[in-house]
Amino acid sequence: MTPAELADVLGEPPAPEGTWEDEAVYVSAAALRGKVPAESLAGRVRELDGVSSVEVRRDGFLRIVVSEPGELVTRVAPLDLPEPPWPDFPRTWDNPGFVVRYGHVRARAVLRWARELGVPSEGFRAELLDGPYDRRVLRVLAELPGRTVSRQPGWETYLVRLALAYHDAHEHAPAVPVGDEAPTPVHTARVRLAEAVTGVLPGPERM
Repeated sequence: MTPAELADVLGEPPAPEGTWEDEAVYVSAAALRGKVPAESLAGRVRELDGVSSVEVRRDGFLRIVVSEPGELVTRVAPLDLPEPPWPDFPRTWDNPGFVVRYGHVRARAVLRWARELGVPSEGFRAELLDGPYDRRVLRVLAELPGRTVSRQPGWETYLVRLALAYHDAHEHAPAVPVGDEAPTPVHTARVRLAEAVTGVLPGPERM
């Protein structure tokens, strides 16, 4: 289940809520703005494959839990965002320009290494993106649909958050085999995650 598929029913993109460490939650105010009663709208959402539960909160918002948040990487379209005017130097973690560009460089490197190491590009399994570091990246990516339609998307802050989440995933949840390890389906899933990140973070091929 992806934000885009939920938006098809809700009429607007839902917003991710919480950390997604234990469960992937979206909230939606669609019932407050539309003509469809909240319970009826919740019923439509419950019928979607990949939705674990839906409840109508006291404030009228729908709280939606999806079972496989990793599916959203299949619907992340590359963005053509202008690169914020951050300086190239210093290339330290205090410079947001370095953080974002290096995040893009790392994700691009993963795609090259995956080809060289024989990680299959086919056979993506969304349920394998269930580790804490994978989920942190997914949680940030889930904001994209809402931000792209917002009048104040706050791209600069968003790009830094996505880059930092991806740096952690790159270091703690390897997307390519290490040492004599053979490629596995989890590597395929994480390479797909890296591909989604490269389409959002601006940056060069190499640094």
